[in-house]
Amino acid sequence: MTNGRLRVSLIPALTMFAASLLCVATPANAEKYASIVIDMETDEVLHARHADAPRYPASLTKAMTLYMLFDAMKSGEVKLHDRMVVSRHAASQPPSSLRLKVGSTITVKDAIHALITKSANDVAVVVAERLGGTESRFATLMTAKARSMGMTKTTFRNASGLPDSRQLSTARDMAELAERLLLDHADYYGYFANTRFSWGKANYKNHNRLIGRVDGVDGIKTGYTRASGFNLMASAKRNGRRVIAVMYGGSTSRSRDQHVADLIEAAYLSFDDMEDEAPALRARQTFASIQAPVDPNGAAMPMLNGKVFGPIAQGDEGSKSE
Repeated sequence: MTNGRLRVSLIPALTMFAASLLCVATPANAEKYASIVIDMETDEVLHARHADAPRYPASLTKAMTLYMLFDAMKSGEVKLHDRMVVSRHAASQPPSSLRLKVGSTITVKDAIHALITKSANDVAVVVAERLGGTESRFATLMTAKARSMGMTKTTFRNASGLPDSRQLSTARDMAELAERLLLDHADYYGYFANTRFSWGKANYKNHNRLIGRVDGVDGIKTGYTRASGFNLMASAKRNGRRVIAVMYGGSTSRSRDQHVADLIEAAYLSFDDMEDEAPALRARQTFASIQAPVDPNGAAMPMLNGKVFGPIAQGDEGSKSE
């Protein structure tokens, strides 16, 4: 994993990205599962399985959309209460969405909450068009920024994470993004801990159900498409020590949540044993006891009494307004 503290100018990154367009992106293979756990204090990889294999990020993409929005807020390009106009293209995005109407507006603040809690695809496009002019151009800027961070195996083609076979990332790259959100945008990171968002008469719960259930977890983003399975990038802080855990490819949201919770607990358990003569070996032994989820590359559809129910929206995890 690259050092999250490295700062690289966006100009050479744009040049490098333009050259990379000449190459054909490697499609994600049929497998969905991948995971990684990082100790942010030391930047040490505590655990990795298929961490560099190409995977579909689904709505983890929106963490990059938010990073770009936070960049714009920090530079003064946009302000928290600015209103952004909804285009026809934005309004046409499939669920998960706020069902925004063409010509209506949404504030930057509400857009942040909608992306984090509801994972709204229409809002992602509103942000993309405000910052990039078009969603396509914004995706190019997202990719260039990602490459400048060291996310060398990530390519974005849209702002939402809706299915696109060319939109690829890895567990390691998404862990880098989580680290950069924490380091570069600490003033805004607290938004990821919000558990609810109200829009009109609807109230939405954050899809990241580890917040409030697993000690120290305070973010950051879930994702789902049929091709990706259930994804989660999470971060936790206990006794001043922060870890980042990323998982791709759960067959259900419940199994994914449990697996990421197990990874986080294993990380802190390994810290308790750091006085051992071989802490690295102890960490490997601790994580070796954690098995990959049952059928990690299964149908990736919600199950009820052993049967698939649905349909389920892309980017949505079945949560409904209350």
